[in-house]
Amino acid sequence: MPDAVHNELHIWLADVDRFRDPAHQGRFAAWLDDDERERWKRFRFKKDRDLFLVAHALVRHTLSRYADVAPEAWRFARGEHGRPEIAAPTVGVPLRFNLSHTRGLAAVLINETIDCGVDVEPTHRDVDFHAVSRRVFSSTERDDMLSQPDQRTRFFEYWTLKESYIKARGMGLALPLDRFAFCIGTPITIGFVAPINDEPSAWQFELHRPTDRHQLALAARRADGENRILHLRTTDFE
Repeated sequence: MPDAVHNELHIWLADVDRFRDPAHQGRFAAWLDDDERERWKRFRFKKDRDLFLVAHALVRHTLSRYADVAPEAWRFARGEHGRPEIAAPTVGVPLRFNLSHTRGLAAVLINETIDCGVDVEPTHRDVDFHAVSRRVFSSTERDDMLSQPDQRTRFFEYWTLKESYIKARGMGLALPLDRFAFCIGTPITIGFVAPINDEPSAWQFELHRPTDRHQLALAARRADGENRILHLRTTDFE
């Protein structure tokens, strides 16, 4: 029997480094459609090819946990702002997904008809977080970051929260990052400035450290004002 997600949020994680061997890669490549296979082959560096392959295999394998569909049978289309969606086959459960992948880690969020997004980032990467925060953080977010003993960690918390929210809205950078601001506390809250029109209380946000090298953030619409149950799981592709 396929798994059930119902009103919950399920995030499946894959450690990219575990699946670089030829046996896994041959299996994953057989799942790709023609467009994915061409995109995979165009990557110049093996590390980028490996990340793409594991991430897209993760989407297909995970969706097949929730529907009686072979991983290679899924077909996808892009929405108005480029967000991937299931195009075929039609299944009884209205599945939606959101993918994020970065150095060493891929994450796919599965749900039924819920606006939600996930973002993962490597916290050790070389980034001028002071310059980036000046461009895309609100003044309150930047002041909070600067007040922290570990500014790098707080930077990635804000960055992944912002990315998860715009992914949940399905509009990409059509939503300006400096026109909404988070307050990291218990709970994590959000505020908006025109032209963004949204209801802060409608959203649930979470921060997690799936590894000691990665930051993960989730954004999801609440269910009747209540937080949805989140499950984080690691896959072995079995």
